[in-house]
Amino acid sequence: MYQLEQPIYFYVLFAIPVVVVLFLLVMIWKKRTQKKFADASLLKKLSPERSTFKSILKVLVLSLAIACMSFGLVNPKIGTKIEEVKREGVDVVFALDVSKSMLAEDIAPNRLEKSKQLVTQIINTLTGDRIGIIGYAGSAFPQVPITTDFSSAKLFLSGMNTDMVSSQGTAINEAIKMAETYYNDEDQTNRVLFIISDGEDHEGSFSEIASEAKKLGIRIFTIGVGTLNGAPIPIKRNGILQSYKRDENGEQVITRLGEETLKGIANAADGEYLNGANTKEVVDKVKAILNGMDKKEFDSKQFTDFKDQFQWFLGGALFLLIFDVLLLERKTSWLKKLNLFNEK
Repeated sequence: MYQLEQPIYFYVLFAIPVVVVLFLLVMIWKKRTQKKFADASLLKKLSPERSTFKSILKVLVLSLAIACMSFGLVNPKIGTKIEEVKREGVDVVFALDVSKSMLAEDIAPNRLEKSKQLVTQIINTLTGDRIGIIGYAGSAFPQVPITTDFSSAKLFLSGMNTDMVSSQGTAINEAIKMAETYYNDEDQTNRVLFIISDGEDHEGSFSEIASEAKKLGIRIFTIGVGTLNGAPIPIKRNGILQSYKRDENGEQVITRLGEETLKGIANAADGEYLNGANTKEVVDKVKAILNGMDKKEFDSKQFTDFKDQFQWFLGGALFLLIFDVLLLERKTSWLKKLNLFNEK
């Protein structure tokens, strides 16, 4: 297994054809200039030790040196094996509301982007934990299964938007039911679900499903994103505001933070409600909550012993450059005997 740390430096290889073209142009110029000066037989008598092969060899050595420098800058890394790594942590699932009301801009830049920022910052503080991500609006869908790959999780998180679910609403119950399937380790006693939502348009009764989650050892913490004063829901096309959402009576819809709903869900599942207005306060609070829980040890597989290999290529480039400098364009005795270019 290997990794390329900076593959952009492969563009340095384009310098090789440039060097070759320049060499050919110089050779042509020399030939034309020499013809003006003297004929070929006289030039051979004036410079009998000059070797065409040595000139070509110097260009070849320089090209190899450039190739080695390119690979050295790319820095290929080699991983020798996959091994089991012991981790200690908690299973954490994030359920993110992607309903249209999350486009309201009462929190900058809007509720959805603020929610993604919160989740990203929380993930950045985690170490040995496993995480999963669920999206929901009128229905719930799995976005990232339970994993230790935080980089991939953040990548999929960044792509979440309000167009991922056609049916609108806030089906928190479905998100909680789906979260129950994420915790695939029966020995894990600490299971945490963070619901990030504005709490609006909640469908159905949450108390029963939250109590069932509590019996399964799942603690639900809710994070409210939005303001009590609320804001209209913008309708944009290509980032340009077109209008605001209106109801069947033509009245502009104002969406407000439903704190009571979110507090009720958290209380029913032995959790806590957090206001998401201040990112740092939320991240610090979540970190304290998770640090106060017992950690479960589990195994995960990963490639180990990835080692930098750039030094070999840079060493080779340095050797070739020194060799190129020391390599003279005069003929040597063994090259004379080989007479590779039938020189008389």
